[in-house]
Amino acid sequence: MIYSSYEDFQHLLFARPAPGVLLITINRPEVYNAANELLHRELSEIWPVVDADDTVAVSVITGAGKAFSAGGDLAMVEKMTLDQGAVVEQWRDADAIVTNMVTSVKPIISAINGVAVGAGLAVALLADVSIAAESARFSDGHTRLGVAAGDHAIGLWPLLCGMAKAKYYLLTADFVPAAEAERIGLVTRCVADGEVLDEALAVAERLASGSRTAVQWTKRGLNQWMVASSALQGQSLALEMLGFLGEDAKEGVAALKEKRAPEFPSAAANG
Repeated sequence: MIYSSYEDFQHLLFARPAPGVLLITINRPEVYNAANELLHRELSEIWPVVDADDTVAVSVITGAGKAFSAGGDLAMVEKMTLDQGAVVEQWRDADAIVTNMVTSVKPIISAINGVAVGAGLAVALLADVSIAAESARFSDGHTRLGVAAGDHAIGLWPLLCGMAKAKYYLLTADFVPAAEAERIGLVTRCVADGEVLDEALAVAERLASGSRTAVQWTKRGLNQWMVASSALQGQSLALEMLGFLGEDAKEGVAALKEKRAPEFPSAAANG
């Protein structure tokens, strides 16, 4: 499908809370905004549509209900462990989320109203300004599933919070509480739960009232740091996707479904 207007999106809602500001809401609250195949595609395709809308200067993205996004839908992830075609499709979309957000012209602000994992975390952290609710928690989660950390993480996390913290949280897949995420520089700001969207919209209105060329060109200049790391992103994403075709990922999915700790075949083989 070719996305050319906001009406083309099924799992994203749109509102215009202030002049020049577009509010995007991830809308699968019944599953904590987990990304199925369609939502994963939409999270990659929305940014060129926003860039083409001359009435928008800044976008704000948040989640409906209690979560920002709980990551990849388990059914989608399980399909990836069984079907190479599914892996190739998600490889394309994961890469496009990073590429389209990094190269987008207009500033993006994330209002992280709850848990953010996997693909949802990529969107939350790739935003130019990230405002997190105190109750929000973050986890890349890939190694817990039995695959390498990929998409945004390898190129972005060391820039945001330094290599030592990036290695710890990406290797362990531990959750990072919002206050700690702010302290280490993973997010821009941590605010009270009831203030997260208001704070994000206030920043958006401030940017929307400024010089579009100055703001957009400053973003473009800063994002060259991430453009320069595109080779890291490409390799890490390829390694992540390769992992979905292995036995560890199958065990990771089974463990999630059965709500138990995984027993990865590679761990037993090396033990």
